[in-house]
Amino acid sequence: MSDTRKLYVRSFGCQMNVYDAQRMTDTLAKEGYVETDSPDDADLVILNTCHIREKAAEKVYSELGRLKKAQEEAGRRQMVAVAGCVAQAEGGEILKRARGVDLVVGPQSYHKLPELLADAARRGHNRRAGIVETEFPVEDKFDFLPPPTPAAIAKRGPTAFVTVQEGCDKFCTFCVVPYTRGAEVSRPLAKILDEVIRLAEAGVREVTLIGQNVNAYHGADAAGRTANLPELVRRIAEVPGIARVRYTTSHPRDMDDELIAAHRELPALMPYLHLPVQSGSNRVLAAMNRKHDRELFFDIVARVRAARPDIAFSSDFIVGFPGETEADFTETMDLVERVGFASAFSFKYSPRPGTPAAGMGEQVPEAAKSERIHALQALLDRQKAAFDAACRGRRFDILLEKPGRFPGQLIGRSPYLQSVVVEAPLEAIGTLAEVEVREVSTKSLSGDICGGEFFGERPARESRFIGQGEKLEA
Repeated sequence: MSDTRKLYVRSFGCQMNVYDAQRMTDTLAKEGYVETDSPDDADLVILNTCHIREKAAEKVYSELGRLKKAQEEAGRRQMVAVAGCVAQAEGGEILKRARGVDLVVGPQSYHKLPELLADAARRGHNRRAGIVETEFPVEDKFDFLPPPTPAAIAKRGPTAFVTVQEGCDKFCTFCVVPYTRGAEVSRPLAKILDEVIRLAEAGVREVTLIGQNVNAYHGADAAGRTANLPELVRRIAEVPGIARVRYTTSHPRDMDDELIAAHRELPALMPYLHLPVQSGSNRVLAAMNRKHDRELFFDIVARVRAARPDIAFSSDFIVGFPGETEADFTETMDLVERVGFASAFSFKYSPRPGTPAAGMGEQVPEAAKSERIHALQALLDRQKAAFDAACRGRRFDILLEKPGRFPGQLIGRSPYLQSVVVEAPLEAIGTLAEVEVREVSTKSLSGDICGGEFFGERPARESRFIGQGEKLEA
């Protein structure tokens, strides 16, 4: 595999899959693979899959069918690999159902891609000769993954995901993560810092620490003791060049006082917290095995807002969980009204094979699910619109990330992950600019640059944005 070959990776789902896709690309770069933006001219196509949402597996089989048809029409053969959580869950079933798949590899084994692909090539393209690698290996895959080159880091822009923790021990009854990603495992603090330092040296200014249950991070430090997420965030904030730190996804049970204090004390820790609650009904939360109730969620929100008044919240919601009544749904709407969210993700419940909830009685009719999700999303959309509108006339720093749609435009992200369009030269990418928001649309904000790293001294002016804390009731 020393000749140059073209690689196309399509990632579905969460931020961790984006990170994993990049690490697959880094691993295969040493084998002579270069990225291409189209599957049509690729020698190797990897579908990096997610199994969280409804019909995830069927979407993968549909995509595999399209790939097979395109190969037949073009009269060429590509190697095809299915990676990620659907690969872990479906295993050999993928080889039985989809002709032309050479390799099925789970999310804990993609560091073995070079040897697995070489073995698959030797076996040929008989679908029954395909390889399935979905074991949870004893070795830590991060010990075997090559670091990205400075050129690869620079190409990806000034923001980066860094996996710090994988797996989950919570066993929510609707969730497949413990079965596809395994038990909670945290990377050593020093190895994470080494990765962040390499990223910063190549121009990364913002890192997002990711994990299935990231605030349960408990990695070993150099002395062999356990470091927690607040300590990790503090250490990363000290890395030269790193201006911003985020983390996702969190669980309310692991939102402790020390982590809340970090939001108060660390300017680099962005005032935006994604904290999934899933439901506002204690009865449903118990059935979900969430290990928290609505009162705990309200308490966390109040304490975080007291520590960081400009904080904004995002969350996840599941509507129509088995046994959910109209009264339960009303409690979810009440929670949303009382908290106020800058953004949120909401979904109709769909059974995930192998999870306890899939076998529960009292499945909610589809019509009721649809009615409830429309009502919830309408409320969440109004809250997002109100939050964005409140930004008009405010000033805050944005990180300039990439060119905009038109010449002379750049796009950056606000502290609240909003897309912000400004007029600025390409040379300003990777710098922080203070922006006064002028216009607000459904998709983005736009504004004028008042100063910043590339634009000279900023005016001495208070620019903290006060969030939605005043909406919270006792």
